[in-house]
Amino acid sequence: MNPAATFAKETELGFLAGVQAKLAEAAAKRQIAGSWFKREEHDGQERLRAAMIDRGIFDHAQFAEFPHGRGFSVRGFERRWIFGKRLRSVTVATVLAPPEPLLASDGPMPPVTLGELTEHVRKLVADPKAPHLIGVCSPSGFAPEVWNTPPDLPNVQLVLVEPRSGGGWRVENPEGRLPDPLRRLFDAEGAGQKLARVRQAIESHRGDLLLGGLTAENLARELGLSAEFVAQGFEQAAKADPELRVTRQGGEAMLYVGAAEFTGVEESPMSIIAWIKDLFSKEGDERKKINLLRVRRASLAGKLDELRQNVEQFEKKEQGLTEKGRAASSQVAKRGLAGEILRVRQEIARCNTTAAIFSKQINILSTHIHNLELARTGSAVEIPSAEELTEAAVNAEEIIEELAASDQLVSGLEVNMAGSTMSEEEAAILAELQGDTGRSAAKGAGERAAGAADQAKDAEPGQRGPAQAE
Repeated sequence: MNPAATFAKETELGFLAGVQAKLAEAAAKRQIAGSWFKREEHDGQERLRAAMIDRGIFDHAQFAEFPHGRGFSVRGFERRWIFGKRLRSVTVATVLAPPEPLLASDGPMPPVTLGELTEHVRKLVADPKAPHLIGVCSPSGFAPEVWNTPPDLPNVQLVLVEPRSGGGWRVENPEGRLPDPLRRLFDAEGAGQKLARVRQAIESHRGDLLLGGLTAENLARELGLSAEFVAQGFEQAAKADPELRVTRQGGEAMLYVGAAEFTGVEESPMSIIAWIKDLFSKEGDERKKINLLRVRRASLAGKLDELRQNVEQFEKKEQGLTEKGRAASSQVAKRGLAGEILRVRQEIARCNTTAAIFSKQINILSTHIHNLELARTGSAVEIPSAEELTEAAVNAEEIIEELAASDQLVSGLEVNMAGSTMSEEEAAILAELQGDTGRSAAKGAGERAAGAADQAKDAEPGQRGPAQAE
């Protein structure tokens, strides 16, 4: 079985399940035109079946594992007069996964081309006069030509959907004229799933948090989400993890690791005089100092990332200007491009110099934070002195010796008591329980017990043995 077919099938099911709930809610809230709605389903099973027959494949199990090009449409109507009706809107969610490439090889599916998309959308438009909102999902993505020059069909607003490699969906209107609420109708990922992706990304960037911080803008670009939504994920992560802190620098949310709280150390109540001294002390709360320093370090780390991104942009621009200068035939044009390249290189040098300063500042802050944490950790727990440790060790040795002597004495007493407390009746019962083979042993044990009892009875108090005298 081609792994690409399995992935396409899972993508088809996930997309339709998520979008179906959103379109039903939009119809109930009248977010799409119409006073009453009719839902219809369609699929491409006949195309898949014909492609399999052409290749001599008649496996029903394999047929079920392939994507079927399923979809559905929601038609919104408005009543006219008594029995009349007028079509106001058509909203379509469909999956475009051509089966021929999946059956031809075991490799990955090629992206959907502009011709395939145009043909597929035209088949979905039954009434060209009605406004159509069509969301097309391609498990293998779309070719660059589709994003650059999308199909231009009358009364059709198109939304292209493809799965992202890191999870979630890329949902865009190529023309950029569709309002966001209508575009988000084809986003199959719920709010809970998005927040889960944000939390997973935070865990994967744990090393960045320890060295600096995460900004909502950078993580939003990585995950394909809005910065406001990522900021909400930061707030939830900070509530769940007491070490995480959220701050805002210039209106942008930033996540960093703060100083951990020490648990298990009971603080003594502070008097009024001590509180006043602590208030005006120059030392202050070490934990607050650590948090403040980490905020500064996170801010510097964010600026350092911005500088590196700027350097990458300048380098791309320098490369483009260099290629353009080499291809230019005029000496005047080459001289002008040389001046632009010089300015770009100077900006790169300035950015690198500033980045080096930021790196040194981050290193200094990290060292200071480390020293404060070491001092705070050492002062949080009272460590016993050498005299106390020695005295406790001597006491422990004496207790161990006493326990060993007591254990040896008790073991001897338990053996003597076990042998002297068995009566003749108990010996007889033990013989019955053990059977014929154990009667002789039980009889001997009973005789020994009786002899020990007679000896103890006849003995006078002053004639005890050495062991009993002790």
